[in-house]
Amino acid sequence: MKLPQLAHHWKRLGPRFLPFADAASEGLPLPRLLRLSLFQVAVGMATALLVGTLNRVMIVELGVHAWLVALMVALPIAAAPFRAFVGHRSDTFASAIGWRRVPFMGLGAMLQFGGFAIMPFALLLLSDGGQHGLVWVGQVAAALAFLLTGAGLQIAQTAGLALATDLATTESRPRVVSLMYVMLLVGMVGGGAFFSTALADFSPTRLVQVVQGAALLAVLLNGISAWKQEARDPTRRRHKAEPAEAFGPRWRAFIAQPGARRFLWAVGLGTAAFNMQDVVLEPYGGEILGLGVGATSALTALMAAGALAAFALAAHRLSRGADPHRLAALGLVAGLPAFAAVVFAAPLEAPWMFRAGTVLIGFGSGLFAVGTLTAAMSLERPGQAGLALGAWGAVQATAGGAALAAGGAVRDVVSTLATQGALGEALQSAVTGYSFVYHIEIYLLFAALVAIGPLVRSIASPAHPAGAKFGLADLPG
Repeated sequence: MKLPQLAHHWKRLGPRFLPFADAASEGLPLPRLLRLSLFQVAVGMATALLVGTLNRVMIVELGVHAWLVALMVALPIAAAPFRAFVGHRSDTFASAIGWRRVPFMGLGAMLQFGGFAIMPFALLLLSDGGQHGLVWVGQVAAALAFLLTGAGLQIAQTAGLALATDLATTESRPRVVSLMYVMLLVGMVGGGAFFSTALADFSPTRLVQVVQGAALLAVLLNGISAWKQEARDPTRRRHKAEPAEAFGPRWRAFIAQPGARRFLWAVGLGTAAFNMQDVVLEPYGGEILGLGVGATSALTALMAAGALAAFALAAHRLSRGADPHRLAALGLVAGLPAFAAVVFAAPLEAPWMFRAGTVLIGFGSGLFAVGTLTAAMSLERPGQAGLALGAWGAVQATAGGAALAAGGAVRDVVSTLATQGALGEALQSAVTGYSFVYHIEIYLLFAALVAIGPLVRSIASPAHPAGAKFGLADLPG
């Protein structure tokens, strides 16, 4: 075969098998799309640093109390409920040169920079142990650092995803958002590996260098991501003299859509149900079932495999016009035997059942996530992409974060009471606290099914009619 013919065949083959090549469009070519997705890499990197690396450093190397660490890590969740307002502001804002989304991406990047810049010094003061009477200063500074960083993440991600929605065509939007989610995972995995390596030989100086390096990298990635992405529209500034619609009326109009309130309740309950076990899954395998560190670490891969299978099934079903609410409900139903398998794995001493339940948890949560987000996309109204994504992100992040924190607290309290005999002789076991968490999750799944049940219908979704393509993981954050 001649070289020109070979090149022609590769050109035809590439878009079919190159990952996310079909997410590009004439107005948003693949190089520009990949550059835009860098803001998600920054979010993933920061998340890995806050939730993973610094969590361990504060407890082990700096000797900070675990309850205080949990409180600090949970502080970024305080900014999550404001994502809907941020999305609304980015819909209606008009800067001096006609930008809507980019100023908010810049604001989020600078808040991340400020939080990371003061964080290592605050943590060192926090670990002072009272020797110089500066522990309270460290507590206030650390709280401010985590809050600033969390607010920056929420603002930058909401505005960035709204900008991606603006730039993508209707047909390519699901796959564009899919790419954004994958880049978030790239940032989390790559950032976690880098920070773990960089802080392997821990010292206060190294902590300052690594965290402040992350601050600079966050600004750099967000700047490259937003560079020449949003077109300047001076007419927005001319219309600035006209008062923009307030958040209250727009939110009331959004939430007044048929089923919107019930849908958000279902999202919150389902997200809480699938996220409460995150903090206790690996300790359950190690403490109760006696699995080694390698075996418990593999649980994340098992859950991810289940989620990928769910994404593939969702893509197949949605492309044929399946109802996204029904798909989300199937995910909730799959979660019921999943959590039951995890609970019964302890009395049956069956690690294989625990692993099977873990895969099913990933599968159920994947179906629920894709189904609910597809339904959320149909709630968007013209010019309100930011508000719709913000509402989704606010409910998802708040419910998931609160459930994550509650899962650890419930496990600790119930386990303490059970081992002390306060719950009776039958429950005097370390497994009781874990089992209590999983039972709560089963109850939450039933509550989510009650919420989403009336929304299930048998006709095709208007957002994804039969024959439309769908991405694997349409998640906003």
